[in-house]
Amino acid sequence: MTAAPTAGQAALGERYGSPDDHAGLSGPWNDVIASQLAHRSVRSYLPDPVPDATLTTLVAAAQSAPTSSNLQLWSVLAVRDRERLARLATFAGNQKHVAKAPVLLVWLADLARARQIASDHSGDTAGAEYLESTVVAVVDAALAAQNALVAAESLGLGTCYIGALRNAPVEVAAELGLPEGVFAVFGLVVGHPDPAVETHVKPRLPQAPCCTTRRTTSTARPRTCTATRSASAASTTASGWRTAGCSGWRRASGAWRACAGARSSARPCTTSASRCAERRG
Repeated sequence: MTAAPTAGQAALGERYGSPDDHAGLSGPWNDVIASQLAHRSVRSYLPDPVPDATLTTLVAAAQSAPTSSNLQLWSVLAVRDRERLARLATFAGNQKHVAKAPVLLVWLADLARARQIASDHSGDTAGAEYLESTVVAVVDAALAAQNALVAAESLGLGTCYIGALRNAPVEVAAELGLPEGVFAVFGLVVGHPDPAVETHVKPRLPQAPCCTTRRTTSTARPRTCTATRSASAASTTASGWRTAGCSGWRRASGAWRACAGARSSARPCTTSASRCAERRG
């Protein structure tokens, strides 16, 4: 492990978007960190399948994630059937990359398995009805999925989370045949990225508003992009987003740049909402 080399500084530059936002970051560096900082969402894939052996490895990585009290309150379904993928894509807002995915991993909060095990051993299942149990299951699924994502990207695969499966939880559960006590938290598309389609690392907030080593009572909120959906045609751009003092990021001249509003609250952002980076990546 070494201090971040020139390549590391370049990766930090891509992730934070501005030299000012990563100045002084020169900590340890290795291939794992390089892969994590290079993450980007991929929505175009080659038709090549993801082998079962690779999925086995990804699940092993997922099962190696932390889990509360070792309860492992999650499961994952690998969906490859084209007709089923098309139906799931419909539930998820007609996202084409879901329908065309080599494989969609659906990550589940699974309380049913633990209930069944407890019941089989005459154990108490009252705790399964608490909200905390549901939160634990969702967190467990998220931690497992992120481990799988990091593993997939280390193998050169592309990924994209599909949170829109939660738009139709009942329909998704019926499509997948989920038992009571199990629901889809999100999907994860996995496949070989199409090299003909360019993808980009999307910027994040500077570390200062996200991480602190001291307690603060300040109620000030960090400036982030406040472009929001609007039902009012008068305040909506052609892209469907309304700019309300947007201080996020835009892509210009091949690089991500901070919107004008990010540097001064007195200067309203004049960047068109269609260029504001609102998509998660």
